[in-house]
Amino acid sequence: MYETLKKKFSEIIDQANLASEEVTISGRALTAKEAIGNPEHLDYPLQKGKERLMQAEFRGSFGQAFTDMSDNFEGRLSQIVEMNLTSNFRRAIFISTINAVMRYLGMIDKSMHCKETSPVSCSKELTKYLKEEFGKPKVALVGLQPRMLEALSGEFDVKVIDLDENNIGQKAYGIMIGPPQRTDVNLSWCDIALITGTTLINDTIGEFKTEKPVIFYGVTIAGPARLLGLEHFCPYSL
Repeated sequence: MYETLKKKFSEIIDQANLASEEVTISGRALTAKEAIGNPEHLDYPLQKGKERLMQAEFRGSFGQAFTDMSDNFEGRLSQIVEMNLTSNFRRAIFISTINAVMRYLGMIDKSMHCKETSPVSCSKELTKYLKEEFGKPKVALVGLQPRMLEALSGEFDVKVIDLDENNIGQKAYGIMIGPPQRTDVNLSWCDIALITGTTLINDTIGEFKTEKPVIFYGVTIAGPARLLGLEHFCPYSL
């Protein structure tokens, strides 16, 4: 998947005559307040310090990606395309850059995290969408997004897994949070899988192969979803 993304992104910057220019991409980890503002709830991973948003800037356009490994980076687009994606940090640089460049080129129109009360509105809209499209499906949620789980658990049968050891084995909105080892069981059980785009950063996205409907959520995978033809849900991103 990463090689496909590299190939498609290389074609984009070549066609736009950007690869040969001395273009600088700078990235930094946003604070929770910068990333999500001041929402009413205080249980988002961003606020708990488990994740940060890496932000790339390209000619005044911004692209973001969630990561647990963040630092500053500057380099040309050609360097980023050639980068070995051997860590979450490097993958976050690559993916946030894709989002920033595709935003600059008008290939996507949303590439930054939503703020304030938008996660609540997003979750309500997601629930409505699933009802309209799938009736009353069994939902496998990959990644603990609190507002999504809160909304989904009130309407559907839900199973959820998460990587955060502090969440695993705990209950949220009446649902036990399982470990990654439950992936195959949950995918076999569900009618539809909702998967965080952060799986593209932590290199677990390949573990969620299924013939059942899959929707990736979150700003991280905005550009890559377009390039890879994946269904993406993130209506309130900016």
